[in-house]
Amino acid sequence: MFEWILSNGWLFWLALFLLLAIIEMMSLDLYFIMLGVGALGGLSVALGNGPLWLQVVLFCVVSLAMIFTVRPVAIRHLNKGPGALLTNVERLIGEDALVLEPTTKMAGRAKIGGETWSVRTEDDSPLEPGSYGTVVRIAGATAFITAR
Repeated sequence: MFEWILSNGWLFWLALFLLLAIIEMMSLDLYFIMLGVGALGGLSVALGNGPLWLQVVLFCVVSLAMIFTVRPVAIRHLNKGPGALLTNVERLIGEDALVLEPTTKMAGRAKIGGETWSVRTEDDSPLEPGSYGTVVRIAGATAFITAR
C-alpha cells in the first residue's frame, strides 16, 4: 500500500480531496473543506514529483493556514445578523402603511410596500383613509398597524 502511495501520490491526494469534499457537504462545518484544500497542496507537490515528506508538510501547513485564517472569515460571512435573514413579510414590520379604507380593530385596507393588505389597528384608535400608520406585526395575511 505504501509503495502504491509513493508511486501514485497524486492519485492519493486527489482521492483524499474528493473524500474530504464529500464529508464537508454532509457536515457543513468548513473544517473538511479546509483539509481538502491542504490535500490540493499535497497534490501539487506530488504532480511535481516532490518527496512524500514535502507533500505531507505542505498538506499540514496549508490545512492549518486555511483553518486559522480563511475559516473564521467564512464563518463570520455565513453567520450574518438576523436582518439579512428576514422573509418578505418580516421585512414589512416597521414600514409605513397608507390607509385606503377606514381602519379599526376589526377591519380595514392599507397599502404597504406597494401592495394592498388587509389591516387592523393594534389599539382602539381608528385610522382614516389617507392617513399613515406603522406596521407592528403580521398574522397570516393581516397586518396590524398603529397610528404614526
